[in-house]
Amino acid sequence: MTHPLRLGIAGLGTVGMGVLKILQEKQALLKRRTGRSIEITAVSARTKDKDRGMALNEYTWEEDPVKLAQRDDIDIFVELMGGQEGPALEATKTAIARGKDVVTANKAMLAHHGHALALQSEENGLVIRFEAAVAGGIPVIKSLTEGLAGNEITRVMGVMNGTCNYILTQMQATGRGYDALFKECADLGFLEADPNLDVGGIDAGHKLSLLSSIAFGTQVNFDKMELEGIQRVELEDIEQAADMGFRIKLLGVSQMTERGLEQRMSPCLVPQNSPLGELEGGTNMVVLEGDEVGQIFLRGAGAGQGPTSSAVISDIVEIARGTRLNTFGQPAHTLQKVRSALSFTPAPYYIRLSLLDKPGALAKIATVLGQAGVSIDRMRQYGHEDKIAPVLIVTHETVPQALDQALLQIPTTGVLDGTPVALRIENV
Repeated sequence: MTHPLRLGIAGLGTVGMGVLKILQEKQALLKRRTGRSIEITAVSARTKDKDRGMALNEYTWEEDPVKLAQRDDIDIFVELMGGQEGPALEATKTAIARGKDVVTANKAMLAHHGHALALQSEENGLVIRFEAAVAGGIPVIKSLTEGLAGNEITRVMGVMNGTCNYILTQMQATGRGYDALFKECADLGFLEADPNLDVGGIDAGHKLSLLSSIAFGTQVNFDKMELEGIQRVELEDIEQAADMGFRIKLLGVSQMTERGLEQRMSPCLVPQNSPLGELEGGTNMVVLEGDEVGQIFLRGAGAGQGPTSSAVISDIVEIARGTRLNTFGQPAHTLQKVRSALSFTPAPYYIRLSLLDKPGALAKIATVLGQAGVSIDRMRQYGHEDKIAPVLIVTHETVPQALDQALLQIPTTGVLDGTPVALRIENV
């Protein structure tokens, strides 16, 4: 192909301007790598007169992203607005209806509407590419759809929200609590407009649901994911986990079992000397396990202008080269409607309790755990405070349902102060 590839870009925030910057500064490089020029025809954003530090007067301006998607002089609609509904979804549907390929960084839209959009695009011979929607600059989508195409994927796991990883690692490094670091992230602009998307695990859950679809050949099913954020992780959990050789991460895990697809995003303990345990700050890591290759670790920047814009450009380059891949790695009409399963895979657990300093208190806890089928691997008791004894228990492997049963019964013993905290320990 020698004719130019023409783009319409909707959304000129941090990522959108990063894409423009790369396209302007690396025109010659991209042409050498694709064999054709890549040009921006028109752009759209909410505010035209905003100072973005870059001239836009050489591009046609469209006030309405839907009108941008309708233009006959664009080949790819680049959606960088965000939001699972509203203008982003309407404009994307319009672009597909008008015969445009789509490149997007919108994980929320795809987590809720990805299968329907994939069906619509593939029926029209079009592609949707979304490398930037998952783990920023890490090429995890291409790794799953291309590099590992000859593998049966057995498990997908990872730290996929940089803000949460920053908070948890800084709690350990500085001794500050969750509330202070949450405020710091808000002041620095690290949080989404709705902070619960970050700290509640929703943002990372969107990403995991997309990876699950590719890995296991299923329709995207975010709504059935088990979600728990990091809000209840206390500084003492960070410190006591470290004392026993672990670090706490907001960890996503997806695996296909005989009962169905397990998808969970929750705080977990991982060995502190493992690749996930050594992950610092806002960095992301995705672990892919295949029957032929074993375990692969992909580590890199999960957000930011450069890494995310790089991922957007990689999708544009792929289309410019003439590569046409199905959205989720296989034809959308062959994706199976997922049978979801609550987590049943056994694992050891970390349990933190505050017990009243009474004779026989530990024996009562051990009895309740034993009656539920949960055995104790190791236990530590820390210094007493006001007749309260902090106790830390690590269990042998047990199923989540047995642990839940024990946690329901522990308050009936009469020796508990406050609420128990239980976190899964994941083997990596």
